[in-house]
Amino acid sequence: MAKVTISLDSDLAIEVMLLAGTRTPQDAVELIVRDYLARGHRTEARTGDAADADRLSDRRSTPEEGR
Repeated sequence: MAKVTISLDSDLAIEVMLLAGTRTPQDAVELIVRDYLARGHRTEARTGDAADADRLSDRRSTPEEGR
């Protein structure tokens, strides 16, 4: 697995560590990124993918015929 190195403000990293309950900034960032991705997958599972959203928004914007 490839690794990525990033720079974060130390105050931001410490606050994230405290909120996440981790001992290292790397663990905190990994936890948050994994949570973010999981939320995205759950939302996508409930609402469909981006193509579905475009298709459905077009249908909702036109009034129904015969009413």
